Amino acid sequence: MEYYKILGVSKTSTADEIKKAYRKLALKFHPDKNPDNKEAEEKFKKISEAYAVLSDQKKRQEYDTYGSAGFQQRYSQEDIFRGFDLNDILNQFGFGGGSFRSGGFRTQTGGGANPFGDIFGQAGRGCAGGSCRPQPVKGQDHTYELSVSLEDVLDGAEKNISLRRDSGAQNISVKVPKGIESGKRLRLTGKGAPSNSGGPPGDLFLKVTVQPHPVFTRDGNNLLMEKKIPFSDACLGTTVEITTLEDKTFKVKVPSGVQQEAKLRIKGYGLPAGPIGKRGNIYVKIMVQIPKKMNREQKKAVKKLAELGL
Repeated sequence: MEYYKILGVSKTSTADEIKKAYRKLALKFHPDKNPDNKEAEEKFKKISEAYAVLSDQKKRQEYDTYGSAGFQQRYSQEDIFRGFDLNDILNQFGFGGGSFRSGGFRTQTGGGANPFGDIFGQAGRGCAGGSCRPQPVKGQDHTYELSVSLEDVLDGAEKNISLRRDSGAQNISVKVPKGIESGKRLRLTGKGAPSNSGGPPGDLFLKVTVQPHPVFTRDGNNLLMEKKIPFSDACLGTTVEITTLEDKTFKVKVPSGVQQEAKLRIKGYGLPAGPIGKRGNIYVKIMVQIPKKMNREQKKAVKKLAELGL
């Protein structure tokens, strides 16, 4: 959803301006003012979700960075409303104290629960005007593990997954955004279980796991690797070849007298900070090799170095 558009504000609006816009819309579409009005109910859902995101500095920053589609992939509705106390906000706007329960809607604050309960179709019944009627319930959400490589993180990827359905296997294509991290979840709306009561199907959440790489380890948006060199090269200096994830080769100069575990940087060839973010760096950690066994001539040479103070 386009949260700024829903609240009628701009990306440069201040927190106070966003709060003022939400208050105005909440007063207009509040269930007490619109009993048994499904259109107003849907509008109240949307403006509350928009405010839950834009009133949170971290969520707003990620929404601005990744855009609507990228943000929705990363945040489930449970994530969006985590830490969002609707009761407290509505009390500030003059809707009275206590638990908000009006027109068939109720709130559930605390923990990781959806704070809107029935208003988002999570409960089985809604009441309005003194009568209750069954409400369609959304189908169950499903979660699957999705393994990706560092190359997928670098360039983004399109993965095909096969899901088991009652009607047989279903193939689904999913886009993996650049810069994705392990533990993040991608949401495919409507790809979960069907509803048993005529409601919308659940969602499919793909939990991302970035697989280990044979050369690089990840540190945020940076890539770390080790390069072993002999003791003589550490003393005299040398040049080492480094191949990046996109198979580009660099010749990196190792200065004379380099110390064990010193890090050399290749700027801008790490991983991207999200779909449109800048790339991090590659850091090459120098490891000086100490031979486990030496032949006679090598031992003689090392003894000579020892005599010279090396």
